[in-house]
Amino acid sequence: MLISDNPKPSQEQFGKLMQRCDYLLNKDAQERESYYEKRVGLLVEENVRDHLIEASKGTPFQGTIQLVSGKSFPDIVAARYYGVEVKSTKDNKWQSIGSSILESSRLPDVERIYMTFGKLGAPVAFLSRPYEECLSDISVTHYPRYRIDMQLKKGETIFDKMGTPYEQLRKLDNPVPIVSNYYRKRLKSGESLWWAGDDPDISVPMTIKLWSVLPSEERESLAAMGYAYFPEILGPSSPTKYNRFSLWLVTQKGIVNNNVRDAFSAGGKVPLETSGGQSFLMPAAFGRIQARKDIIRQTITSAPKEFLKECWNTKTIQDDRLSQWCGLVAKEACHTIGGQVSRQILEKIFSN
Repeated sequence: MLISDNPKPSQEQFGKLMQRCDYLLNKDAQERESYYEKRVGLLVEENVRDHLIEASKGTPFQGTIQLVSGKSFPDIVAARYYGVEVKSTKDNKWQSIGSSILESSRLPDVERIYMTFGKLGAPVAFLSRPYEECLSDISVTHYPRYRIDMQLKKGETIFDKMGTPYEQLRKLDNPVPIVSNYYRKRLKSGESLWWAGDDPDISVPMTIKLWSVLPSEERESLAAMGYAYFPEILGPSSPTKYNRFSLWLVTQKGIVNNNVRDAFSAGGKVPLETSGGQSFLMPAAFGRIQARKDIIRQTITSAPKEFLKECWNTKTIQDDRLSQWCGLVAKEACHTIGGQVSRQILEKIFSN
């Protein structure tokens, strides 16, 4: 890498360098629009480098411009302390998918980065801005990545929305928990995060399967976990009572169930006893809970506490998780069956 013998140039000088580079790029693009329309990836980065070299003549940056594309972040380094990340799109728009939020390949000496964006759909144009000022949101490919909007207004960056400065986020070993927490707080009914969790031991499947192709034993096990995580399944009939289970199946297990109701609603009544020995005819779901009580118990006792709080919509998880779950189910079931009866029957089921 070439390093300047001059003292470190100021951020103001770097900003002026980028303005000069934009001028040269846009002047060239106006004269050779068809040429730029055919440029892609590394070729665009080479164009930016060449014009940066031209723009740097007579400045502290002269002789320090280097393309490091494919090896490091950002793509171009200037005077060791400054960098340029180059992005482009073939469309006539100023938005695109950017780099990963985990800047693991960032050059350690680079303090300030600009984004140079090439809009290669006619009319071809280039625009440069401070990197963090044009990152509007976060999307997911194989890892959370920033979304670029070169026309973003002041105060509308993803960092403004999260209340976490870019310089703070980029220095974290793992920025995903902060990002996922931000999006989790903004979920609407029927929405779920499929891509991010705070527990590194929980992963998202690479493939998706249909419920109908699963072995019956696996279907029964997943249904039991549904009872454990989502007590509303035991509640009164509702068009939304299985929504959270369906989202969990897709996002955490990679399974699509087009008829999720069938996994829980089949059957009539089954006779069950309370802890006091009284017998009641209960919905078949209670019989299925009895048959799968070991899976349900294991699921509840081994689940991460924060995940269980989210599933149960509660601020605390009691030491006796199973008793807490029985109370939640009884509360849901009280609309169709006596809540006290439901709890006593559940306590009887799990007492053995």
